[in-house]
Amino acid sequence: MGVDRPLHPNSSTLSLACENDSEQPLVIIVDDDASVREALSELIESVGFRAAGFASTQELLVAGVLDRLGCLILDVRMPGASGLDLQDHLAQSGNLKPIIFLTGHGDIPMTVQAMKAGAIDFLTKPVRDQTLLDAVMTGIERDAVQRANASIIKRNVTLLETLTQRECQVLSEVARGRINKQIAFDLGVSEATVKLHRANVLRKMQAASLGELIRIWESLPISMRKAHVAA
Repeated sequence: MGVDRPLHPNSSTLSLACENDSEQPLVIIVDDDASVREALSELIESVGFRAAGFASTQELLVAGVLDRLGCLILDVRMPGASGLDLQDHLAQSGNLKPIIFLTGHGDIPMTVQAMKAGAIDFLTKPVRDQTLLDAVMTGIERDAVQRANASIIKRNVTLLETLTQRECQVLSEVARGRINKQIAFDLGVSEATVKLHRANVLRKMQAASLGELIRIWESLPISMRKAHVAA
């Protein structure tokens, strides 16, 4: 495989992710053909990324590398669990690692299934080097964004845990667009008490404005918002 033109990972999102993650992006290749794994690894490493090859989905799952920044290149048909089986397994476990399918045995229903499940691309062997590298870059950038969003949500969840039940209730009402007077009536407290709770919520959630506070609240999983308000 020859690279048609250099691919430089200069995306601002990707650069930021690499600064926050001490490890280089890792492209995981799962294919039962050793020669394919070797050729793809050489291509990926030629543009500055790291590559790791596995002969089966089972081999990958015990390797402990899926939490690394990067993406997956999967063959579809392999002995044991297929690439589509792995895609489904990761989705069921909440792992949104971007996936590129690369196969010599693709068909339209299979392609539709993979793309509907969120695959970056479904490519057929032989594939042009740059086409694959472009898909890899898209996958790594998507993973960087997902990891950044997950980090923000984790931070917001931690901050939410510092609120009292009453503060969570006030936060929920503020996010609904209710004014202090309405919130005070609904909760059976004075308007001054609501103002105090709002000030505490802004401080604890590290929000510089009401708009930012609402964005923080809406970034949280719905189930968590309901649980904290009802607790």
